[in-house]
Formats: sequence, C-alpha cells, structure tokens
Amino acid sequence: MMDKRFRQGILTMNRWLCVVLILFTSLVSLVISSCSSIDCPVENTVSVQYEIRDKAGNALPITDSLSVVTTRADGQNIVLDITTLNNGQKVLLNRLIDKSSFSLPISYSHPEDVLFFCFKDSVKTLVDTVWIKKDDIPHFESVDCSAAFFHELTSVRHTHNAIDSLVLINTSVTYDVQTVHFYLYPKTGN
Repeated sequence: MMDKRFRQGILTMNRWLCVVLILFTSLVSLVISSCSSIDCPVENTVSVQYEIRDKAGNALPITDSLSVVTTRADGQNIVLDITTLNNGQKVLLNRLIDKSSFSLPISYSHPEDVLFFCFKDSVKTLVDTVWIKKDDIPHFESVDCSAAFFHELTSVRHTHNAIDSLVLINTSVTYDVQTVHFYLYPKTGN
C-alpha cells in the first residue's frame, strides 16, 4: 500500500515538474523574443553641412583660419575674444584651414541658432554673425534609442564682413552627413 502511494506521489511530482519546466521554458522564450531588433543609429549627431565655394561654384579650400563660435545655451551671447578664441566649450569649429567643407552641430532647444564665423589671417580677423532659423521635429525610432530631433531650416541671414553670401540649398537636416545644406561664398580678397 505504501509502495503504491509512493509511486503515485512520484508520478504527480513528475507531472508538476514537467508543467513547471514547460512554463519556465515558455517564459524564457517570451523574454528572449521580446527584445527589440531595431538597431539604434551609431552616428546619431544631427549636423549642418557647409561647402565653401568660389564665384564659379567650384570647391574652394579656405586659406584663412576659420573658427565658428556659438551662443551659450541660456541664450546669452558669449564674449568673443577673436584673437585667441579660448572659450573652448562653445567653439564649434576651431581653426579650420585648407578644407572646402565642414559640418556644425545644430541646437534642438532654440528656434534660431546664432553662429559667429571668425576668419583670421596673419593681418586681421573678420567676424560674421549668422542667424539660422529652424523648426525642430522630434524623431522617434524605438524606446531603446535615445531621443533625437531632426530640423527643417526656414531661413538664414548674415553680416557681410568676410562672407559674401550663404545660400541655403537643402532645408532638411537629419542623420545624413552626405547632404550639403549651405554653400558659403567668401568675399574675394579676404
């Protein structure tokens, strides 16, 4: 009698063990399959691409040193020391030379970016202020990815000390680093 009860207990325990094992396997499978298969972009910096051009429209490597400085995040203008440009945390581009293209990051918290283009040669330094108005567009890929903003450039204006013209050619700013947004035409003889 004891032997029969013992065998029934073992069979019941084996059934429960099978049920628990099946439930555990199902749970593990469910957890593994619930992981996202979306790859977040590695290059997730949204930046504006500039090309420096001559009057004929050809790429023009810059011969003067070009630095680009921006305003503080709180909206107050920084004090520009155009002889040394020591304020490193707000320098977006530092002493570019012999290049015909460059990229600059764009803000996602202001409707207008204000940039100071500082052209410096051995004799003088010329500073142009550039105002870029834009609309910020939230971009969502996955809950696994960090938040991002794309932008639609709406207008640009600038002073004319060293920059002859700054032409907006593509208004959509995304992760695409191949798309040129502005042609920058420097004044000749500067």
